[in-house]
Amino acid sequence: MEKRIRIIRTSIMTYSTVILMCISFNTWSQVGVGTSNPDASAALEISSTTKGVLLPRMTKAQMEAITSPAEGLLVYCTDCDPKGMYIFNGISYIASSTGVPSGFNENTDVVSTTGKIWMDRNLGASQVATSLTDHLGYGSLFQWGRAADGHEVINWTSSTTSDGAEQARETAITSATDTPGHDDFITNILNWRSTPNNNLWQGVGGTNNPCPTGYRVPTNQELNAERAAFSTNDAAGAFASPLKFTLSGFRLTSTGALNSVGTAGYYWSSTASGVLLGRSLRMLITSSNVSTGSTSEAGVGASVRCIKE
Repeated sequence: MEKRIRIIRTSIMTYSTVILMCISFNTWSQVGVGTSNPDASAALEISSTTKGVLLPRMTKAQMEAITSPAEGLLVYCTDCDPKGMYIFNGISYIASSTGVPSGFNENTDVVSTTGKIWMDRNLGASQVATSLTDHLGYGSLFQWGRAADGHEVINWTSSTTSDGAEQARETAITSATDTPGHDDFITNILNWRSTPNNNLWQGVGGTNNPCPTGYRVPTNQELNAERAAFSTNDAAGAFASPLKFTLSGFRLTSTGALNSVGTAGYYWSSTASGVLLGRSLRMLITSSNVSTGSTSEAGVGASVRCIKE
């Protein structure tokens, strides 16, 4: 009889504990692990000086086999190039370290007409473009000299439009350093940096080089060599080349709005203007012409096509 009473008491205590835990989790707005005072801005705060957080680890095939991944889903890819954390942006998995889609690896290199090795798609694109206006081949629009910190991400929905989410990530406050520390597109008449710095993006070891390891932003001379090899000096010739350039448009430095999407392509070079501080050279593709060497403000958002060192 006493044994039965002890069992009943133990059961009641167990159920009470479970109920109290449920009430607590439903009542508290934050959960702390290793801390009794989680930050008010965090739903979950984990505090430790000896241990880390271990994300789900899986292969690229396993990651891309996840059914209907939620936007913002974060995993660690063990065999991607580069290996590391990937976040699903609603369209594809993007490497947190480079902004490059998981679909890119060394097997997707392409040799151009000039014999140079390039990425086969624009930086941030989920696939090789199938046409001049294939929005899945547009990729990201970078401010010149900035790293792949999120400011460049565009969620394209058609050949001329995005979902507009990039407009919610804007600020008029310029950065005093080479690393703004946020993912906002910085709107300014000329530059995202309060004091322009022309010594960015040069070479694989360049400051803020947005390309994967072993790749870099091409020079104006390299872009011009490709242009000269096009079958025709226009958009049709640019797409007919092995590089499959697209008409992904650009973002205005003044407002961050998308411009000329589907009608023109703006591609950054790593070459800064030798005359005007805060301006850099780019390639412009239109239906009637392709030109290189023109200057644009570093605050403009334009495409990047990485070349292998």
